[in-house]
This record gives sequence, structure tokens and C-alpha cells, in this order.
Amino acid sequence: MVVSDFTRVYFDGLGISFDLPSVAFSIFGYEIHFYGLIIAFGFALAVLYGGRKAYKWKMSLDGMTDVLIWGTLFGIVCARLYYVAFEWDYYSQHLNEIPAIWNGGIAIYGGIIGALIGAAIGCKVGKIDYFNLLDLGSLGLLIGQGIGRWGNFFNQEAFGSNTDTALFRMWSPKIHDTLEQSAQLLAQKGMNVDPNTSVHPTFLYESVWCLLSFLVLHIVVTYFRKFKGEIFMLYGILYGSERMIVEGLRTDSLYIGNTSIRVSQLLSAIIVVVALVAFIYFMIRCKNNKLPKALVLDDLDALEDANKAAKQEALAKKEEKAKLRKAKKEEKQRKKEN
Repeated sequence: MVVSDFTRVYFDGLGISFDLPSVAFSIFGYEIHFYGLIIAFGFALAVLYGGRKAYKWKMSLDGMTDVLIWGTLFGIVCARLYYVAFEWDYYSQHLNEIPAIWNGGIAIYGGIIGALIGAAIGCKVGKIDYFNLLDLGSLGLLIGQGIGRWGNFFNQEAFGSNTDTALFRMWSPKIHDTLEQSAQLLAQKGMNVDPNTSVHPTFLYESVWCLLSFLVLHIVVTYFRKFKGEIFMLYGILYGSERMIVEGLRTDSLYIGNTSIRVSQLLSAIIVVVALVAFIYFMIRCKNNKLPKALVLDDLDALEDANKAAKQEALAKKEEKAKLRKAKKEEKQRKKEN
């Protein structure tokens, strides 16, 4: 294993610096980046967690596989299309680069929208409860986002504006070059940057927030969950609140047209409001025992009994068919002997 493409990263607030590689190793001349490895690791942990919860909730693992395939496919495609849509001035002149996702350019909200659409299809195909899936998916997203943001660190991207007070402020030649190239555009949006000054490690802020949010929601889903969809709503509140604040520090935001309105900041605010209103509304209905049937939690013991009964019924049918086949075979043999 040969790491390469190093850049020197300085953490002035901590008084430390070190060389950070972006390439982990090469296979047949193809470079494998730490970014991809970290994203894959976060994805794997999210899948393992979701699978374990799905088993406890008596959800079909075959059905969950359908959800995983559809959700992943739509998530990747929509994450790219979302990014391209808000950078259309560039991509309209470079149509051949639209599929080149390996060059960077995806948006988490586009990925979430796509995953929701794909998951709906997967739930239909795999006969999975969609609202249960939303709760599991929210926890998986927090795992993936919390870990995946460290891929941005290895790429030295997704950082914030200048600061000389933040404890974990950082600077590197890559950050310098990025700010130097985008300084004019950022100035037009009302953000003045100095390529030679440290920046906010916004990747770190989001990573810590997502992992802490996961711990909180894991406790809620394990001990205090009241209705299906509750965790999804809380995810919208928690992640939306963080993104709304941290996005204001980012230097790589997508904007609405020629305005200075950040897409993710506006969308986050809308998500927080909608999720909060929905959470309060359904919590009140839950306390008054007026929840829609689709949101009422499953009786896991009853589901387990039903699954056992279904398996026994299927086994009995299988044994009955085997007996019939054996009887027909014996009858055929007798006729042949006569």
C-alpha cells in the first residue's frame, strides 16, 4: 500500500501540523482515494446498523435488500442531478461532464431526495413498511454523514470561511488554492476571504453533530419511540438545524441563481419548520390515541407469532405437496408393475 498526493495541514489553534494524503493506494494504475474508502466505510456501517434494527423489528431482510438497491441507485443519481441543476450555467456548456461523478460534485439533499424516492419503490417491491424504513434510514444517514465528512477532510474540501479564533481552525496549500480561485465569486456573494488565513473546519462541525444526533436518536428509537416516522421527523429537525447554521460558514455553497441565497440553508430552514410542526402534530395525536393506523407501532410479539405461523403453514404445505408427489409416484409405480 503506497499513500500519495500529500498536502501539509496546519492546525494553528492546536499547534500541530502534518502531511495528509488523499490517495490510499493504487490498483493496476487506478488510484483509490481515502475519500471513497471513508464513504464506503460509513455506508457499510449504516447498512449493518439498519440490518440489525430491521431484524429486531421483524422486517424482511430480502425486502430490505430491495430497498438498499433502489435507494442507493436513486440516491447517487439524484445527488448528482441536484448539483448539476444548481450549476447549470457551467454544465449547460459541458454536457459531457454531467455523468462524470468521479470528478466530484454531489449534493447531500439531492441524495436524500433520491433515496426517499428509491426507498419508496424498494418498499413496494420488497413489501416493507415505508414509515419504519424512514426511521431506520434516518439513523443510517446520520452514521454515513458523520463518518463520510472525514472524506472531505482528506480531500481538503467542504471547509468554511476565515477564522483566527476557532480552536480547530485549519489551513493547507489546497485550501489556499481553492480560496484563491473562488475569492472573486465569493466576494460577489458578500463573503470576503483571505487564502492565507485559517478557516473553519465545517466538515468537523457536521461530523460531530451527526454522530451526536445519531446517539440521541438511537436512544430515542430504543426506549422512547412513540410512532412510526417519529425518528425521521426528529432527523429533519436535528440535521436541518445544524446544516442551516453551518452552511452559512461554507465557501462552496450552491446558490439560487445569481442571488446570495444558499440553497441548502433555505431548504434546511423549510425542513426544520415542516418537521417540527409534523412532530408536534403527531405527538399530540399519539397522546390522544388518534394516530393514523399507518403510524401505529407494530406489536413485535404478534408479528413474531404471525411469522412463525406463516412459516409453519408454508412448511405444512410443502410437506403436503411432498406427500402428494410420493403418492403419485407410488401409484405410477404400481400401475407399471401391473
